[in-house]
Amino acid sequence: MATTFDRTHTDDLLAFLRAAPTPFHAVAEAAARLERAGFTPLSEAESWTDAVHGARYVIRSGALVAWYLPADAPAERPLRILGSHTDSPNLRVKPAPDVTTEGWRQVAVEVYGGPLFNSWLDRDLGLAGRLVLRDGSEHLVNIDRPLLRVPQLAVHLDRGVNGDGLKLNPQQHLRPIWGVGESHDGDLIAFVAAEHNLRAEDVLGWDLMTYDVTAPAYLGRDADLVASGRLDNLMSVHASVAALTAAVADGLDPQGPIPVLAAMDHEETGSDSAYGAGGPFLETVLDRLLEARGGRAEARARAYAGSFVASADMAHAVHPNYPEKHEPGHRPRVNGGPALKMNVNQRYATNGRTQAVWARACAAAGIPTQSFVSRNDLPCGTTIGPITATRLGIETFDVGVPSLSMHSARELCGADDPWRLAAALKAFLEG
Repeated sequence: MATTFDRTHTDDLLAFLRAAPTPFHAVAEAAARLERAGFTPLSEAESWTDAVHGARYVIRSGALVAWYLPADAPAERPLRILGSHTDSPNLRVKPAPDVTTEGWRQVAVEVYGGPLFNSWLDRDLGLAGRLVLRDGSEHLVNIDRPLLRVPQLAVHLDRGVNGDGLKLNPQQHLRPIWGVGESHDGDLIAFVAAEHNLRAEDVLGWDLMTYDVTAPAYLGRDADLVASGRLDNLMSVHASVAALTAAVADGLDPQGPIPVLAAMDHEETGSDSAYGAGGPFLETVLDRLLEARGGRAEARARAYAGSFVASADMAHAVHPNYPEKHEPGHRPRVNGGPALKMNVNQRYATNGRTQAVWARACAAAGIPTQSFVSRNDLPCGTTIGPITATRLGIETFDVGVPSLSMHSARELCGADDPWRLAAALKAFLEG
């Protein structure tokens, strides 16, 4: 990874975003890239006693953990962990999805996370996720064309909308249409199954979600911006995969820290799940790596004492139309480098020590960095950093690429910053 900007990284990010409309697709795409770099999969159900060394990864539903473990690494060797999350706010299909209203065929959806409701109006939406069959097999599905739409009420019927503001009830106003006529029980699932050459009667479960089918793209006079859905937080997942594979390809110090990638699900709903940052997945993987090398509580404590976590999630860039919403002196700009996120109330996990770790990584990579702090009179968001630090007891910092329109169906960031984040994360992994 060179220290001068190379637009090919951002080109590759756009391809990754297009291939990953859901957490399940994001994990599958990340795994494919890891395998091309020489990583091999492990199953949680198998013994890891003789299989944890080298470049490995394991998947649990919409989450993935990968690592590179030298053959002779002692159990107390410290870790460098890249944390990110695979999920994004959206509209997800309910268990009984088929609805008819006034002659319109609609799909019953549930709001996932905290999306900007208005950003989902009048967009061409696709449908993707997974189907679980009678035999227990899981199939990724993706209808990547305009299929659904949440229509806004015409201004003629809502004369005050531009002055009074748009008010949306998520139960009543966010249900997409996908045709006219009568809906019948099983219509949507039968349609999705048929689109993927599966039998509807074999489908016993599903996790389906909508997404804007507009392709990720460069934007602006000089193409120095990127517009896409799911930048929060697939940009960080992509950067983490790029950093890990590049670090392994360049040859890690055999006596250096062990690099780990943890792309977790359900951050947008609090991370409390079997494969969220608040759950046991990452901790279980780290324990198994430790035990396979003969380590116990003493070795774990020694390893964690010298370890660090880089929690990568998107940050807020200063908004040109709302500059008053940002803390003076802490107003990250797009294409100014990734922003270190800080909050003394531990909404972000960064402290003075981990701030210095990040500064050293950026200096080693030749990457500029910025700082983000919320105004005292505005609540601060949070991410997986504090959760991971609490779960593992490992010192952590939170960092992210500055962006606009966070949690919109289509977000915006600088075209230079994705590569800069990956380069700095690579330097962090290298210790």
